[in-house]
Amino acid sequence: MKKFLTDSIFRLISREADKLGQPCYVIGGYVRDLLLQRPSKDIDIVTVGSSMELARRIAKQLGRGASVQVFKNFGTAQVKSPDGDYEIEFVGARRESYQRNSRKPIVEDGSLEDDQQRRDFTINALAICLNKEQFGMLTDPFDGIGDIERKIIRTPLEPGITFSDDPLRMLRAIRFATQLEFYIDEPTFQAIADNRERIGIISQERIIDELNKIVMSLRPSRGFLLLDKCGLLKLIFPELCRMKGIETVGSVGHKDNFRHTLEVLDRIAPHTQNLWLRWAALLHDIGKPRTKRFDPATGWTFYGHNVVGERMVPKIFERLKLPLNEKMKFVQKMVALHMRPIVLSEEEVTDSAVRRLLFEAGDDIDELMTLCEADITSKNSDKVKRYMDNFRLVREKLKDLEERDHIRTFQPPVSGTDIMEVFGIAPGPKIGLLKSAIKDAILDGQIHNNYDEAFGFMLLKAAEIGLTPVKAMQ
Repeated sequence: MKKFLTDSIFRLISREADKLGQPCYVIGGYVRDLLLQRPSKDIDIVTVGSSMELARRIAKQLGRGASVQVFKNFGTAQVKSPDGDYEIEFVGARRESYQRNSRKPIVEDGSLEDDQQRRDFTINALAICLNKEQFGMLTDPFDGIGDIERKIIRTPLEPGITFSDDPLRMLRAIRFATQLEFYIDEPTFQAIADNRERIGIISQERIIDELNKIVMSLRPSRGFLLLDKCGLLKLIFPELCRMKGIETVGSVGHKDNFRHTLEVLDRIAPHTQNLWLRWAALLHDIGKPRTKRFDPATGWTFYGHNVVGERMVPKIFERLKLPLNEKMKFVQKMVALHMRPIVLSEEEVTDSAVRRLLFEAGDDIDELMTLCEADITSKNSDKVKRYMDNFRLVREKLKDLEERDHIRTFQPPVSGTDIMEVFGIAPGPKIGLLKSAIKDAILDGQIHNNYDEAFGFMLLKAAEIGLTPVKAMQ
């Protein structure tokens, strides 16, 4: 394993550990990712002895600008290199035991073997010695290397105990299976299903951290299907579960909106690393279960599901402990507007309709178009081609109209203050009426987005409602 430890940081840790006479190993996810050739800057070091003292010595050797942060409650210390290339966490080898109502372990000093046994999965229990005499020697008591080769997620000890002790590991198993495109072995997966109710003792913040990592995976559907299969999904995300299934009246059915949503999420994943656009894909049809109706004349309908979904977003974000800020508002906007480009793609793409879309979406128009293109999941290739061709036309018109009319950053050419000064009136509904009329005229293409044309239009509309300019402004 020496070929993986060419970075000078490992020799530095080796020298300082030997000076202290402490066995020292690089362990866990860093070793796993080395073998999988995945980039990682987070290095986990376990030592049989004082992790705090070793961390302080390493920080001192790294020189000015290196920092060390000690977490006494957890028995760990974190060192950051001056150039930001490393984040190294030092922990003393330990054994752990758990109480039924908490995932916080009772910790005692232990051996390397004890420390490897407490690890969540065999692929995270690999340890490489850093001491000079055994530098590069791998300790793999649970065949983690074999599980990497077989692409298997498995626990070092009996999985029922592992997941009951720390139920967050159930979500971590599914997250790793999704990120690495591994499989969870049968006894391990069954233990997740058997212990799913234990997820109730995990904080929502820890749960959402794992969910976000699943959402950001290359193929997120894999994780959500596993969550559903083991029964965790209905406990942590019931709104998504309610989208499952197909209802049929006579011979008329509708598509499974749960499967469709996951397909949209998978389709958008290669095109964006924006977590919140991916969440918009996950929630774009979340209002469909509440709006589902059967009309004998037209079949199944979901009228207004985008509006209902938009209203559901804040409650979902609040419960899941997602941020209640501009990120949430962005997702709301995407959910509210996701039908608009699709409607355009079914009709003649008029300048007026495109202007209004651009006005409402603003700077988020590109993300909205990306979402809508991912939403085309029909098995009818001719239909898909027609939609995508029209989407290209919409994008072309968006670019052309933005260059001409500057709608994306729309500001009224004539302000409310201008109107009050011209007509000598106080704030009131007539000002809003005139501003709306000017905006609509610009969006409908009646006038251009400039002050002179807007001012002339304002005078005409004002005359219609009985307003005349004051003498001083004539």
